[in-house]
Amino acid sequence: MSVRPKKHLGQHFLKNIKIAEKIVDSLIISNENTVIEIGPGMGVLTDFLLEKDFDLHVVELDRESVAYLKENYPDLKGKIIEADFLKLDLKEQFKGQVSIIGNFPYNISSQILFKVLENIDIVPELVGMFQKEVGARVASKPGNRVYGILSVLIQAYYDVEYLFTVGPEEFNPPPKIQSGVIRLVRKENTTLNCDSKLFKTVIKAGFNQRRKTLRNSLKGLLGDLKIEDDIMSKRPEQLGFEEFVELTNIIDVLLKANS
Repeated sequence: MSVRPKKHLGQHFLKNIKIAEKIVDSLIISNENTVIEIGPGMGVLTDFLLEKDFDLHVVELDRESVAYLKENYPDLKGKIIEADFLKLDLKEQFKGQVSIIGNFPYNISSQILFKVLENIDIVPELVGMFQKEVGARVASKPGNRVYGILSVLIQAYYDVEYLFTVGPEEFNPPPKIQSGVIRLVRKENTTLNCDSKLFKTVIKAGFNQRRKTLRNSLKGLLGDLKIEDDIMSKRPEQLGFEEFVELTNIIDVLLKANS
C-alpha cells in the first residue's frame, strides 16, 4: 500500500532519506518531552523518530495516510491522532511539554506557527520544513525586506535558526518552490515586559503600512495623540522585538493617561 499525495492537503512527500534523518537529528531538547509529528504521510520522518527515545505521537488528517500508518507502524498503536492539528487543543490532548516536528503542508505552515504562539508555555521546540520564503521570514533580522509580523512575534519568544534549504526534486510531487528547515527553541524568559495584547496590536498596526514611518502607520491606534520619540521616525521593519516592547510601553502609558 502506498499513499497518493493530495494537492488539496498541500502534500509533498519527502523522498530523500538523508534529509529526513538530518531533520530529525535537528531536535535538540526532546528526550524528556512528548514529540508530535505533524503530517507524517508515509513515515519518512517517522522511521527516524521511532529510533529515538521519544514519546512519539503523530497527527494526520489524511485518512489514506492514517490507514497506511496503522498498517505499517505497530509501534504507534494508540498514538496516531486522526485530526486537523490546527483544531487540536494541545493542552487537553497532551500533558507536559511537547516538541513539534514535521514536513509541514505548505498551505497551513504559517498557521502552525501561530498555533505554536498560542501554546508557548508547553512548546519548547519546533523543527519544521516550510516554504523557503516562510522559513526565511521567520528567521530574518530587522532591516530585511521579508522581516514582518511573524518574524517579530516568533522572535519575541523563540530563538530561531534557519538550518538548510531543500530543493523541489527531493519531493513527490516536486513543489514549484524551494523549501527551508528551521528550528525554534523557546527562550528561558518568555514574559514580555509589556502588555502582550497591546504588543501584538502595535506590531500588526505598524506592519499594516510597512513602507510608512511608525508615526504614520500608528495613527489609527493613536488618533490625535502624539509621541515625541525618535522611534516614531523609523519604519516597522527597522525594529527588533525589544524595541517593539519599548514602543508598546510608551503607547500604553499614553493611552491610559488619555482614557
